[in-house]
Amino acid sequence: MAGLSVMLYSCSQDQPKNNNAAATAPKVNAPMQPFRFHKMIEVAPGQDFDIMSWGRGSNTVGSLLILRSDSTHKFYSTTTGDLDGNITDVFNSDMDTDGNPELLVQAKAKDTIDYTTIYAYEFNDKANKLDFPKLTSTQKKGYRGDDNFYMKDGKLIREFPIFDGNTSAAKPTGAKRVLQYNLRSNSLTVKDLSADTLKTKDTKPDVVAAAKPVEKKAEVKSSKSEKKSTKKKHKETPKKKKKHHRR
Repeated sequence: MAGLSVMLYSCSQDQPKNNNAAATAPKVNAPMQPFRFHKMIEVAPGQDFDIMSWGRGSNTVGSLLILRSDSTHKFYSTTTGDLDGNITDVFNSDMDTDGNPELLVQAKAKDTIDYTTIYAYEFNDKANKLDFPKLTSTQKKGYRGDDNFYMKDGKLIREFPIFDGNTSAAKPTGAKRVLQYNLRSNSLTVKDLSADTLKTKDTKPDVVAAAKPVEKKAEVKSSKSEKKSTKKKHKETPKKKKKHHRR
């Protein structure tokens, strides 16, 4: 028994301690410099896209790199572009259902507000860059950044909180602006799904429809009253009696 206990003690001393294994574990999916972001998207068997951002000396600007690998047709291509901010996600879609994949690269940056930029590309025989629509004056009212993009039912949805102004002193109203993006004829279209926009669209036709009949009735009444007044005038004017002179 004494000899067995000595052997067990010596074996336990020979085993290396692994208390700091979790602390020294290497980072997973960390791209090698000068690359800062990498995501691989498989749009079909044998058709892959590697989306990367790269650049040394700056964390706010850089370049976009998209590597297209079509091992089925033995076709490989590279797409590059300027990049403002850091890529946070990439969406794969086919919004116009033409069989050509679209990549929507989301990059976030900051100046006076936190804003998001979308770099959109459609791929067929070549890469076609799509112009992402800018916010109109109506859509930009109360905009202070903090955009949230996501895909829903094959369309790109954009949400951001609405403030009571556009300055740094503005406060959130609790409402959200909701925009829906779709692709038609190689052009991105936008539809405002916000509650205040839909409310305005629902109320305006009713007001116009109610106003028109009132105006017509008023015109008819006025014309009738004019006719009555003219008749009264004719009745009130006495007829001159013809004087017969006696010879």
